Amino acid sequence: MDTAFKGEHLLPGHLGQFFTILAFGSALFAAISYYFATTNPLDTSWKRLGRLGAYINTIAVIGIGVCLYYIILNHLFEYYYAWEHSSRALPTHYIISSFWDGQEGSFWLWTFWQAVLGNILIWKAKSWENPVMAVVSLSQAILATMLIGVDIFGQRIGTSPFILLREAIDLKANAPAFAANPALYHNYLTYIKDGNGMNPLLQNYWMVIHPPTLFLGFASMIVPFAYAIAGLWQKRYKEWIKPAIPYSLFAMMILGTGIIMGAFWAYDSLSFGGFWAWDPVENASIIPWLILVGAVHVMIVYKNTSHSYITATILVLMSFVLVLYASFLTRSGVLGDTSVHAFTDAGMFWHLVADVVIFLVLAVVMLAIRWKELPRTTKDEETYSREFWMFVGSVFLGLSCFHLVVVSSIPVWNLMFGTKLAPPSDPVKHYNIVQASFAVVVTLLTGFTQFLKYKKTDGAKFFISTLVYLLVAGLITLPIVYFTGANKLKFVFILIMVGAIYSILANGKVLIDAFKGKLKLAGSAVAHIGFGLIMVGALISAGTSKVISENTTGEQFSDDFAKSKNNPRENIILYKNKPVVMGKYTVTYIGDSVAPPNHYFKVNYRVIDANGKVTEEFLLKPNAQANAKMGLIASPDTKHYLFSDLYTHVNMSNAIEIGEGGEAAGHDEADEDKKYEAPLTYEVAVGDTIRFREGYATLTSIGRVDHLQDIALTGKDVAIGARIHIVANSKTYDAEPIYMIRNSNAFDFARKVEDAGLKLRFTKVLPQKGKVEITLYQQPESAKKWIVMRAIQFPDINFLWAGTIIMVIGILLSIFRRNKELKTT
Repeated sequence: MDTAFKGEHLLPGHLGQFFTILAFGSALFAAISYYFATTNPLDTSWKRLGRLGAYINTIAVIGIGVCLYYIILNHLFEYYYAWEHSSRALPTHYIISSFWDGQEGSFWLWTFWQAVLGNILIWKAKSWENPVMAVVSLSQAILATMLIGVDIFGQRIGTSPFILLREAIDLKANAPAFAANPALYHNYLTYIKDGNGMNPLLQNYWMVIHPPTLFLGFASMIVPFAYAIAGLWQKRYKEWIKPAIPYSLFAMMILGTGIIMGAFWAYDSLSFGGFWAWDPVENASIIPWLILVGAVHVMIVYKNTSHSYITATILVLMSFVLVLYASFLTRSGVLGDTSVHAFTDAGMFWHLVADVVIFLVLAVVMLAIRWKELPRTTKDEETYSREFWMFVGSVFLGLSCFHLVVVSSIPVWNLMFGTKLAPPSDPVKHYNIVQASFAVVVTLLTGFTQFLKYKKTDGAKFFISTLVYLLVAGLITLPIVYFTGANKLKFVFILIMVGAIYSILANGKVLIDAFKGKLKLAGSAVAHIGFGLIMVGALISAGTSKVISENTTGEQFSDDFAKSKNNPRENIILYKNKPVVMGKYTVTYIGDSVAPPNHYFKVNYRVIDANGKVTEEFLLKPNAQANAKMGLIASPDTKHYLFSDLYTHVNMSNAIEIGEGGEAAGHDEADEDKKYEAPLTYEVAVGDTIRFREGYATLTSIGRVDHLQDIALTGKDVAIGARIHIVANSKTYDAEPIYMIRNSNAFDFARKVEDAGLKLRFTKVLPQKGKVEITLYQQPESAKKWIVMRAIQFPDINFLWAGTIIMVIGILLSIFRRNKELKTT
């Protein structure tokens, strides 16, 4: 047995594993205790034990997080998780986000939020505490098994974040020197200088806050599920709806916000040119959200009319089961070939399947046992009632979700049935068309239901009101689609635009009424207005976005570039300091800056009027990383206007080269002169000018130099500097090449002006002529730095982001209203 590995810090790992076992044990203990507290309500000792288990579980979950964060923060690369997901070069905020870069960290995030919610339920659930916490604690116990990482009968249960690098990777097999020399093997940490680092695509500030928000949304979904199970369990069929609505609204708000944050991250960090690509992982997050939105609306219908109880219950139960199914899709490795950001298989396929099955069976069995007793209404809903059309809207949300589940799960169907079904050849087009059909109905329903009342509405009054608003919406839509270019969209998208504007108008009327005294209506109206703005912004920005970096030269840049997803016709090449007209802009690649591991490209944008006057100027800094695993990873930079965004990213450059293995390639100083054309020598006096291709250089003065960097000058040394002022490409630079005599030997120290493509040497002093000799090296056009850049204009995208904020505010108002109703009952 191998022992005594030098430099290993085993205590935080052992402590973290202890907390993981404690988290599982305490959650299971709490679940059992709350079960007996529910079945034996007169024996309060079970409730006390359940609370004790929940509190210990919270402490254990926090302990896991503290240990793992300590390992990552202190770069303890003897732990596989720290080595795989972090590095010394990462700034602190990315060190934090590397915490949830892997499966184990994201599972911890989920269980942490669920523990927090459990403590809130202990405080607020009152008579519902026992059955609700029994379900939440069961979920906690199952989540803890995902982190436990132990072998039982040859099967590994979960993946531990505290596994050591030498246990996760067979170092002896991968490094023969270790196998041949045990001393080296026991000292392996001296050869681990740094970690793998974080996925470059995740090195974005949105990824610091997006996963915690998204997983809070996932964790929140357990609460309405637990209330629904509790209601069935205790035969309190009608009572659970009212306390579950605020939690459902909260989950809907947080998960929706997390999804939009993910869209903003994709827009801000990825280079596919948009905010939504219908990636299976994106679909996996929106599927349970759609069902929950439908569930919330049907719950409100039931609360107000006693209609659709069974539908409300089934939708609530399915929303959480679909969260677990989404987790299975993204973590089991089944989407490895169809999604760019799914987790790879970590040997947890059947473990994740079991998680889904446990809660699905629980939901189905409880429904089956109580089916005959569930509340039903013998009277049909009135066609001209709000509840009827809210129910219809929820059905369409369910159908939308069903379509996403079926198509996103094609790899699952192939795995289960041995089929070879192919996903849509153009998934974006497929999803856009099908989902647009559902969106037409949903946007219209969020509008005209505002003209309906619960129970029954006067038909004539309804038709007059809704048709007037629909006509106005159509009249507003016409100039919008014409002036934004949306008239080029397919007819179904224009119908969505009409529906979205109609929804904004109808809910705007409700909001005005709310200000007149019906404040309880404000929440839903504001949320629906926000949703309408999201649809308007998404349609215009995605549907009318325009590539302004049009390449009309026929340049393909390279064979690999032409074969990649990058379209050469949508990319232009910019040589350093060579302005190029691109639409209304004159763009110039003016330089680089490096903040490891990112390489930033400085691109100057100017708008020049007919008189040659610069009316607008700004600088964008798209960046790229030369990643060992993924090659060149580009991240865009964006100029934000009030009504549009200008999105710019670099797809190729000779300023950052990819060497073997994907590493950034270096340069040998001995080959430096090969980058320049044959040098030219000039004899000049002070005030003389040297002309070159891009401008001129003037010798302004000659003076003694008192010190040279890295060279100690003595009293016998003579060092003279030639101060040269350079004008190139309308920019000015200064350089001072040095000429030095030491021990009767002459030396010179060149100065490079990278942005001008020059190198200057002070090569000789000519006292008889009163001149000096300057040797000028100039880079050829082909050797100059260049970038291949794509720029896209996204009109009116701020409507999407503003709509998100407004929708969140509306849901918050609704939560406050529902909580107030709970307090008054």
